[in-house]
Amino acid sequence: MAETQKILERSEIAAQDRWAIEDLYASDELWMQDLEKLKALSAEVAVFAGKLGKDAGTLLAYMQKVEEASVLLNKLLNYSSRRNDEDTRVAKYQELNGMAVNAYVGYDAATSFETPEIMAIPEADMERFYAEQPGLERYRRYIFNIRRHAAHVLSVEQEKLMAMAGEMMQAPEDIYSKFADADLSFPDAVDKDGKKHPLSQGTFITCMESSDRVLRRSAFETTYKTWAAHKNSVAAMLNAQVKSLQFNADVRKYASALEAALDHTNVPVSVYHNLIEAVHQNFDKMHRYTRLRKKLLGVDELHFYDLYTPLVPGTDTKIPFEQAKQTVYESLAPMGEDYRKILKEGFEKRWIDVYQNVGKRSGAYSAGALVHPYVLLNYSGTLDSQFTLAHEMGHALHSYHSNKYQTTLNADYVIFVAEVASTCNEALLMEHLLSKTTDKKERAYLINHFLEQFRATLYRQTMFAEFEMILGQLNQQGVALTAERMCEEYKKLNHLYFGDDIVLDDEIAYEWERIPHFYYNYYVFQYATGYSAAIALSRRILKEGEAAVKDYIGFLSGGCSKDPIDLLKGAGVDMSSPEPVNQALTLFGELLDEMEALMAE
Repeated sequence: MAETQKILERSEIAAQDRWAIEDLYASDELWMQDLEKLKALSAEVAVFAGKLGKDAGTLLAYMQKVEEASVLLNKLLNYSSRRNDEDTRVAKYQELNGMAVNAYVGYDAATSFETPEIMAIPEADMERFYAEQPGLERYRRYIFNIRRHAAHVLSVEQEKLMAMAGEMMQAPEDIYSKFADADLSFPDAVDKDGKKHPLSQGTFITCMESSDRVLRRSAFETTYKTWAAHKNSVAAMLNAQVKSLQFNADVRKYASALEAALDHTNVPVSVYHNLIEAVHQNFDKMHRYTRLRKKLLGVDELHFYDLYTPLVPGTDTKIPFEQAKQTVYESLAPMGEDYRKILKEGFEKRWIDVYQNVGKRSGAYSAGALVHPYVLLNYSGTLDSQFTLAHEMGHALHSYHSNKYQTTLNADYVIFVAEVASTCNEALLMEHLLSKTTDKKERAYLINHFLEQFRATLYRQTMFAEFEMILGQLNQQGVALTAERMCEEYKKLNHLYFGDDIVLDDEIAYEWERIPHFYYNYYVFQYATGYSAAIALSRRILKEGEAAVKDYIGFLSGGCSKDPIDLLKGAGVDMSSPEPVNQALTLFGELLDEMEALMAE
């Protein structure tokens, strides 16, 4: 048995493998000086209360202060958060992070008058302000994004009441989180040799990926029987969430909770419906996938606990980080040398915190600091780790371009497009790896990895989105959202999405209970739309080359300067149409064809 590798202390990690935190602040003392500057700015912006509609000069002076504060906040929060994530045990940086958050809350409170006052400016006066002070054009988009919600803003007193109710409206998610993450416990799962495996929310998928079918079944049945015992309580939590969202939509005069949620990022409701309809039209491919999975696993019956285990065994070959960087660099050649030059800069100038250390935050992310992005990894040398590197550098280069070409207040892209650049990088990496391999087993392993991304991201997340939509519609119709009704609707969707070649296990009816995303306000559909857009963009880049890359860079550089649908249209992908989803699922079908052919040989 291989020796377990020791997890190093932060001080033992080589400098070149730690991100360049000094690019934000050379010392904590300099950070403290900027914190005091932010506090002073909070006092300065507060004096504008009641004056924003007075004249163009006053509004411009205010917006300039807001932009100055935004730059400071970006630096302060990035430094304290990155420092805290390096080693979450360090009390000093816990304190700094708390100080930064408190300063942000204080600034937010000092500018609370901003939205109602900017909305109250008559349109004619607003246009006159732009004419009188050309400097206001820099802030037109920011001001537009405030004013476009005017039809859904209430009176001052009503807004105050809604704000006071905000904490209560968060209660369903808070209660669910405490229940699912802190209070709920599971009996152990048992493998084919009778060995017990601790079961938790975190270890469930690991057990489901096991080659031991006895362990998979045990983990599946144990998990969902535990959830089933609490079905009425969890249904009450989710019912409260649905009613809370509908209350907000009704008060703000939206046609539905779905419309209210999507209006936040200016995405038409038709995009949501188009996604579901396009996936419905491509159920044949998912049903083929379940048949292929049943065949390749060699089982008489395919169960839901068989969906996660790999169809093709992987290798234990470790990929050194230097090799992973080189492979990612090579895979992004279709993006052109300008893009790869920035990627290389990120590799060489320490944008990345590479390895795990004791106390370091788990997982991976990219943070779009203005000085340059910061990428946290816990690189382990697996194929998944290599894909994570490509993914996070996609986020990083999106932030880099947005920050470079947009004003501070227009640079932050909305969540609808947030996963596009990261997934596009992954798709290009996959195409590169497939083009290089001549080994049939390796090719089958890579295609299996690709197929699973489609199943888990495009089909499954769309199924979640449809379940959310159904609950919202039933609530509007006055139907009681009992545990029985939720289980009935969820089980029907699983049959619809996965077809007749999988046993509709009774336990799958309770899966909705363990999905925290149902408390995120119609969030999950964006995984599927983002994935579809990324696949379409990667295919266009590979097919059309320089022209497609130019359009794509324009998208990366757009921040939130346009609506997300318009930004993607500029890159050649129209998410107001179902076509990108159809194109992505056409590729899924082609991959299925090749997988079937490879495994038949």
